[in-house]
Amino acid sequence: MADNIPADAASPIPANNDKRVKRGQAPRAPRPPRLPVHGVLLLDKPVGLSSNDALIRAKRMLNAPKAGHTGTLDPFATGLLPLCFGEATKFSQDLLEADKTYEAVVHLGVKTDTGDTEGQVIAERPVDASPEQIEAALARFRGPISQVPPMHSALKRDGKPLYEYARAGITLEREARDVIIHKLELLDYQAPMLAIRVTCSKGTYIRVLGEDIGEHLGCGAHLNALRRIGVGPLTLDGAMTLEQFEAAGETEQRKAALLPVDGLLQSFPAVQLPDELARRFLHGQRLPLAKEGVAAPEQLGRVRVYRASDAALLGTGLLQEYAILAPERLVSTA
Repeated sequence: MADNIPADAASPIPANNDKRVKRGQAPRAPRPPRLPVHGVLLLDKPVGLSSNDALIRAKRMLNAPKAGHTGTLDPFATGLLPLCFGEATKFSQDLLEADKTYEAVVHLGVKTDTGDTEGQVIAERPVDASPEQIEAALARFRGPISQVPPMHSALKRDGKPLYEYARAGITLEREARDVIIHKLELLDYQAPMLAIRVTCSKGTYIRVLGEDIGEHLGCGAHLNALRRIGVGPLTLDGAMTLEQFEAAGETEQRKAALLPVDGLLQSFPAVQLPDELARRFLHGQRLPLAKEGVAAPEQLGRVRVYRASDAALLGTGLLQEYAILAPERLVSTA
């Protein structure tokens, strides 16, 4: 469900612009050079657009050479899609691994072959579930559960996505995967529509969760609507639509709408290094912070590292025993 799929870079402009121009046509204006862009766009993805298409459109608006997203949202889904540019792509894996929060509407009593609104109806059954039965069903799916990935998914078998097999009418055996439903809340129930909020671990299919809830209630179900409202520490607060991003102005004004690279790292404690230690850190050296008189967080593990003199982000490091700081991922713009 969550794949970090960088947008394909546009073909470079040939060094010798010797393309023939048809008679009567003006030559094409040269494409402006791609300039480095570093930061994170909190995009509110619209319905009907794939995650990769959304990324390509935002990338073009910034004329950015390097970009990637942080976990696929199905075309019928909306909501938070963090887009990483430049050095921020080095930390996009962290959001792929992060918990996600969704709000979903489950249509009870109707099953489709895809588990969502994009499929064909394959079964209909009456819905006779009380609010108490709904609450009991939701309780069944809180905590660690197993899910069988759907055939209509981007998981690959022999190099080909499962959805391609499904479109050809082929169903393959899939192993169940362990996921964790941290929170599962009932927002509203007006039969046959069930509105829920879910916070879950990576790899969770909300479509499958909706179908499984329907099966537990004995009526079947499919996902009617899905909106992602949180990815790790990031939320929809401050998110922009593609239309709002385009209307922000020219490229420089749009850059100003991006979160800085360390916007992805705010959940980690910070370490400030003097210039000489910063230089050594960027050269990959492990640093004894206590010996060097540098304040270190109490908790061991991952930290974000800055150069104290100009507050430049240097990257991330691993704080080990005896306050030893080991470089992890470095930022080339430091």
